[in-house]
Amino acid sequence: VQLQASGGGLVQAGGSLRLSCAASGSIFSVNAMAWYRQAPGSQRDYVAHITSGGAIGYGDSVKGRFTISRANTGNTVYLQMNSLRPEDTAVYYCKLDTPYGTYWGQGTLVTVSS
Repeated sequence: VQLQASGGGLVQAGGSLRLSCAASGSIFSVNAMAWYRQAPGSQRDYVAHITSGGAIGYGDSVKGRFTISRANTGNTVYLQMNSLRPEDTAVYYCKLDTPYGTYWGQGTLVTVSS
């Protein structure tokens, strides 16, 4: 199983970015897909998740600004990030939860300038 995250980059405060994460390989069942982020010198923090049933959750710091969604087909999840702040600067990782294991992508860097 591989997860490929993309869409990171440099953006000014107040701007937007859309991250994508595509999971491939022997995936027979999915419990949920999620986004986490890790700023330099900090722990990896939860950002958002979406379950196979469509339930969605967000971390407190991104509620109202970020939106998680998934493609209708395949195992792809998106993170629309609006009203970005310098404190959103981090490497963003996607995670795939299955009944038989948890998988992480390689991360994509988001840098928000003030």
